[in-house]
Amino acid sequence: MSKIIELKQVSKKFNQKEIYNNISLSIREGECVGFVGENGSGKSVLFQLISGLLPADSGTVKVGNEVLGENRDFPENVGILINEPGYIEYYSGYKNLQLLAEIRNVVGDEEIQKTMELVGLDYKDKTPVRKYSMGMKQKLGIAQAIMEGQSIIILDEPYNALDYKTNHEITKILEQLKNNGKTLLLTSHQHGYLSKLCDTLYCIHENKLIPFTEELQKEYFEI
Repeated sequence: MSKIIELKQVSKKFNQKEIYNNISLSIREGECVGFVGENGSGKSVLFQLISGLLPADSGTVKVGNEVLGENRDFPENVGILINEPGYIEYYSGYKNLQLLAEIRNVVGDEEIQKTMELVGLDYKDKTPVRKYSMGMKQKLGIAQAIMEGQSIIILDEPYNALDYKTNHEITKILEQLKNNGKTLLLTSHQHGYLSKLCDTLYCIHENKLIPFTEELQKEYFEI
């Protein structure tokens, strides 16, 4: 399988605080890759760099065949869930997805309905998003990230603040996406889920991306 994401010697600082120092990363098409690290280690920043939401201070970020900031600012064919999307709280989930779909206008109602069914939401449900449970909001966030058939799916903390039943449901959704050949990038504090799902795991440690060793596995996975 060919490389679909490649970072070369990337560095990033905020107000003189170093987040990444000369990191490199290569992800192949169809791979499921997980990232672990302490709070504030830079997991969300990494995803923002890959999705074009933040520019690298130095180095290159290549997604598909294009270098971000050189060929284009935002990569094509990438679905993103980073933090909670800005929904219109008094609209239903379906109405929110319809409005988001109008931005690029590449999918219609049928695709939105099928996506909501895939993640376990009822598109006929008129409940406003402000009354959604945390699990429903997470499912809606995943739906907006995948509804346009993107080949690269970037999900930051898809298991955040969910109960065991909803965690299991989210895992089933991610397994199906993986089986459909999507390239998945995930972070989670629920490290056990990442170890089961991901082909490759990295740890963000001291401003570097390092492969998950047995020692680090014990540190993060064993309580």
